[in-house]
Amino acid sequence: MDKLAMHGGPKAKTGPYGEGKRFVGKELQYLQEALEQNTLFYWYGEKVKAFTARFAGMYGMKHCVATSSGTASLHVALGALGITAGDEVITSPITDMGSVIGILFQNAIPVFADLDPRTYNMDPASIEAKITDKTRAIVVVHLTGNPADMDSIMEIARRRGVKVVEDCAQSYECFYKGRRAGTIGDVGCFSLNDFKHISAGDGGMVVMNDEELYKKALRFADKNYDRLTTDPAAMRKISYLAPNYRMTELQGAVALAQLDRLEWICAQRNAYGDALTAGISGLPGILPHVVKPGNKSSYWFYMLRIDEAELGATREQFSEALAAEGVPSTPGYIPTCVYEYDLFKNKNAYPGTDCPWGCKHYGREIEYKKGLCPTAEEILRTAVRLDVNEFFTKQDLDETIAGVRKVAAHFRAQRAQ
Repeated sequence: MDKLAMHGGPKAKTGPYGEGKRFVGKELQYLQEALEQNTLFYWYGEKVKAFTARFAGMYGMKHCVATSSGTASLHVALGALGITAGDEVITSPITDMGSVIGILFQNAIPVFADLDPRTYNMDPASIEAKITDKTRAIVVVHLTGNPADMDSIMEIARRRGVKVVEDCAQSYECFYKGRRAGTIGDVGCFSLNDFKHISAGDGGMVVMNDEELYKKALRFADKNYDRLTTDPAAMRKISYLAPNYRMTELQGAVALAQLDRLEWICAQRNAYGDALTAGISGLPGILPHVVKPGNKSSYWFYMLRIDEAELGATREQFSEALAAEGVPSTPGYIPTCVYEYDLFKNKNAYPGTDCPWGCKHYGREIEYKKGLCPTAEEILRTAVRLDVNEFFTKQDLDETIAGVRKVAAHFRAQRAQ
């Protein structure tokens, strides 16, 4: 067995990881065309319309509403579904704040379900246990590009009369039993920020098949203006509050060009992630990221877990040794479960008030504290995140696998002494 690099041995990774340029298609052409329209407003220009039509077609959906961000897309979905003060919305405790911002802006109550220990997605049994007579929606986070157990979630939702929003910010071209994530629930939401599979700097999409829901979403993203009417007075007939989350023609131009590469990007990431799993499976103390049979992940990143007792090392020791081998990794993902953030512990969404928790339309007590979702907390305590990129090479894959195996073997041998 080779000596660890941190002890003077040769590195497992002999060179830098593959890199490439992300904006090498028709972005400049479409941006110029957008500027030549003499308008950058989405309703008068053609780029956002072309983008939403193409994305809806790629996903086999009837409608797509463009937004200014992935966070905005989730807020639009909840607003279109009529989520309001006093409602409860169940979601994941391991996610970006973007998954919960829209819930809070609707003055609704976030409720957190626990996770599957190997897929890191929401556990249907925990979801059902968290449903009350106040529950109006479930925001299902398909974490890291890996699809959640949608059959079970949809069965619970339909039986309990609850709407389902799919948060696909990390999961383009992610398949659950042959169906794309984002097309199974009532609404699918996507992100175009700079760190996702494709990017327009920022932006988002909301997809759905229901005609009335589409009309509501289109209005909710645009200050509740009715752009579909031909009556100027009727357009500004505002019946309730809605934000301004419009996508610009510049974002639409870049996003449209990015769609040309989406399937290739996700295919590359899928092949890399699946091969990484195959290469590190069976190692004592190493728990690879599980994608259930029949599903397909697009690996926004790869997150394995460490069984510290079996491996004979802490998560931090493993990550440090792996980095010395030339394989960068990050212990964990987010620092704590979302419900451990000060905002939730102190119930301080709107400073100086106790809203939405103290809202007269809610009238209940809810507590956010450590131990609320024990499996999710254990995932974050033992997880190690590895990068995945469509530009990584076969050599990158082989040397990453070699690095993980080398470090795991060292600690196992040390434990056996």
